[in-house]
Amino acid sequence: MTDKTTLSGEEISALMSEAPGASAGGTAAGGARAFAFGGDGGRPMSALPALDRIGERMVKKLRAVIEPFARAKPKIVADPAYIRNYGDWQAEQAEFVSLSLYAFKPLKGAILLAIEPALISRLVDARYGGTGDIPANRAREFTATEESLLARLTEQLIEALSSVWSEIVPVKASLRARETNVAFAALVRPDEPVAVTRFTITPWPGKEAQVEIVYPVSALRSVEQELLRSHDDTPPPAGEWHDRLAAAVGEIRFPARTVLARPELTFSELMQLQVGDVIPVTLPSLVPLLVEGRKIAVGTIGEHDGRAALRVERIETRRSAS
Repeated sequence: MTDKTTLSGEEISALMSEAPGASAGGTAAGGARAFAFGGDGGRPMSALPALDRIGERMVKKLRAVIEPFARAKPKIVADPAYIRNYGDWQAEQAEFVSLSLYAFKPLKGAILLAIEPALISRLVDARYGGTGDIPANRAREFTATEESLLARLTEQLIEALSSVWSEIVPVKASLRARETNVAFAALVRPDEPVAVTRFTITPWPGKEAQVEIVYPVSALRSVEQELLRSHDDTPPPAGEWHDRLAAAVGEIRFPARTVLARPELTFSELMQLQVGDVIPVTLPSLVPLLVEGRKIAVGTIGEHDGRAALRVERIETRRSAS
């Protein structure tokens, strides 16, 4: 027969009070920790390296998008992707910022494209012949011209992003909303994690701005296996390797120039040259396009989109090696 001893209420209270880290109500001193059932539960995001590779590919795409707006070759740097709570990311943003929410099927929910307003203002200034200068106390709203440029810029950026993502999984992007106050950009709950890819764009020295792409981690989970496969270090097939090499070679830039006139001056005319002198020149009907000193094509001078331009009339045939 077992002797069952029943503890009194006072004895139970005494034991509980001596338990380490216990409070009078039997709850840990730090309180209960909330847990969202069905959430990620702190599960690590193993596809971040794939996002880094997407960011690296986006650098060339971004340069191709920004350069026509800036009329200069921008320097673009992609930072490593990182994870943080959406509420923390929101707290870091300025009161006025360009925010575009896009559905990005098959990812669940939406993604967010954030652009510093300074970049938009600088690009508008450059479009009208400036060098990207903006007033120190700019307004906290976009002008009609800035709105127009912003719409074109974001559409081209999201098209470039879709192109890079389509190498992993076919995606379809569609605009959901635009905001300028981060409090109204309801991407996910503040306590939910997001993955952030940041690009620093410097179209002109000392005039940098940032563009960020924010992915809900819950959306990335739906394509995590595809992202992991895209980061596989297995060497690509020979045909694919050849295509990648050809694409890389195709991005190499060569300085091209054209010569409008070649006036000739005597030595005495050069010695007597003064400010205000007029040198008559005759413009030919066709001018050459030169690359590395070689004539590649000939064309006529005209105007395109408000800028002087060369229209190619004839491609020079290659001379066979003797």
